Amino acid sequence: MQDALWKMSAPAQAEAVRGAQVSAVELVDSHLDRIAEVNPQVNAVTQLLAGRAREAAERTDRRRAAGEALGPLAGVPFTVKESTAVEGVPTTFGTERFRDLVAPADAPPVARLRAAGAVPIGHSNIPTLILAGMHTRSELFGDTVNPWDASRTPGGSSGGDAVAVATGMAALGLGNDSGGSVRVPAQFCGVAGLKPSTGRFPADHRVLGPDDPGPASQMLVTDGPLARCVGDLRLVYEVLAGTDPRDPRAVPVPAYGEALPGPLKVAVVADPGEHGVHPAVRGAIETAAGALRDAGYDVREVPDVPRLDEALEAYGRITVTEFAPTWPVVRKLLGEGGDRYIGMAMERTPPASAEEFMKLMGTWMAIRRSWAEFLDAYPLLLGPSFTEPPVEPGLESRDGAGRDRVGAGLRLCSVTSFVGVPGVAVPTGVVDGLPTGVQIVGRAFREDLCLDAAQAIEDRLGVLTPVDPRI
Repeated sequence: MQDALWKMSAPAQAEAVRGAQVSAVELVDSHLDRIAEVNPQVNAVTQLLAGRAREAAERTDRRRAAGEALGPLAGVPFTVKESTAVEGVPTTFGTERFRDLVAPADAPPVARLRAAGAVPIGHSNIPTLILAGMHTRSELFGDTVNPWDASRTPGGSSGGDAVAVATGMAALGLGNDSGGSVRVPAQFCGVAGLKPSTGRFPADHRVLGPDDPGPASQMLVTDGPLARCVGDLRLVYEVLAGTDPRDPRAVPVPAYGEALPGPLKVAVVADPGEHGVHPAVRGAIETAAGALRDAGYDVREVPDVPRLDEALEAYGRITVTEFAPTWPVVRKLLGEGGDRYIGMAMERTPPASAEEFMKLMGTWMAIRRSWAEFLDAYPLLLGPSFTEPPVEPGLESRDGAGRDRVGAGLRLCSVTSFVGVPGVAVPTGVVDGLPTGVQIVGRAFREDLCLDAAQAIEDRLGVLTPVDPRI
């Protein structure tokens, strides 16, 4: 079993530890060996926490020997994005400036995973400050490589976690998503990812100081897991859901809602806004739609999603307005070249006046209402996470055309983050050597419906990873 430990699903790993089939130390060592084997090729794990991970595993083994009950993720290794705090470890954001920014405490989702028995095994790479683009390249740690094809980006900004999970270096990855940062790398790396409803998981993003960010950052950024299969996502979802005094946004909504009368209606939109979709992505959506029909869902093509272009414009204007006062300082931290992605947005989109900002907040609410009405008629939406196969690294920062292409590609991710609803990315197969996938979007706080549908797709189409790097 030792050779296969890192290949097992997260529930299977935890069950093996709880049942004394393997020790937690053996499980961690299996993943550390896998990291030593493949991380030099893909550069996904940045700060390896080998000693800490073994110590945590030893404590787990002592607790089991003493007859104590172990948690649902007992001994399961996970990676943590470089922007999320792990107690006693620098939260570097991938930049030299924060190399020594040691976290005084775990971020709430890290604490919840630890309490469930999971073991942080390392930080994972991100674009510098999460702002340098979609491609996972940081000033401090360099480029992360897509294990399927080194000439394609793994996506981002949670690209390090997606690659670590896809290659078996960790069973789970803890990323975050404000417009595709979990779901796009999930699609590009052939794994599953969950972007929860705003307020579903507690978080605390005050890493750089005591002050909370503005309304856009508060409402758009959600922590979310990546895993190789939907069952692993479901288990982590159950662990992370709930309230925490550090986050008054988190609400005590049950993790599972009432059953809806069937067959459940699924709206299909392959080309949101009719801005174009690659044939491989359209094919993935058609394949996923067929799987859902086979599972008994009422799958219907609909003309479009609500108010897409209006939502994207409001999203851009609100975030630029919030970001503008700090841009001169942030630009210096990003360094030459690293500032191009955000710099192009700042040049194109002027900050709103106070009066304009107030109107934009009203527009935000109106768009959320339109989506609530849409999802009242169709409890689930099937569409792309990204409307193209994985693109070349750094396309979004190359020039205006590249930035526009990437922005258009992830448009359904952006709008669903803007309206605060959940989305689950799930793989559908491989085309021309690259993974394909879709996302299932649902009503607010009905992650359970999204996970059920994603499971139905996975049951019929299979799991793509772990993979060995094809460099």
